[in-house]
Amino acid sequence: NKLKFSPYIAEAVVLGAGRDALAAMICIRYSIISKWAEKNRLSFTTYTDLASRGEVYALLRKEVEIVNATLPPAQRISRFLLLYKELDADDGELTRTRKVRRGVINEKYAGIINAIYRGERNIPVDTVIRFQDGTTQRVRTSLAVVDLDREPATAEAAE
Repeated sequence: NKLKFSPYIAEAVVLGAGRDALAAMICIRYSIISKWAEKNRLSFTTYTDLASRGEVYALLRKEVEIVNATLPPAQRISRFLLLYKELDADDGELTRTRKVRRGVINEKYAGIINAIYRGERNIPVDTVIRFQDGTTQRVRTSLAVVDLDREPATAEAAE
């Protein structure tokens, strides 16, 4: 997965088995993007907040476009979103060696995956995240879906 070579991407789940196009659910590398955001005077409070920012989407769009330029057309990502949380072994999403458990991802995020392929531009999320210490946090957000085939790059993404 060439997307994971980007310093800004912690995890990328490429989707598309049995579908006519590839899409990706991307987890930002919080430690790097939070420093980038501070350097660029972008205020944020949480991972979810940072991952939802248009400036971060523009940065990640550029990364996806760089990777796409090295791939044949049938292997290019056509749509992507930034996931509201990091994938976690404690949630069963990754193995202890940090490999994606596709079956778990496909089941847990089925609603999001189906919405991507229905062509939705914004996917509402209302869920509870459980942390390692047992505490929970309710997350209500909207995941923007970037369609690389239909939407021209913004000025921010071109910089």
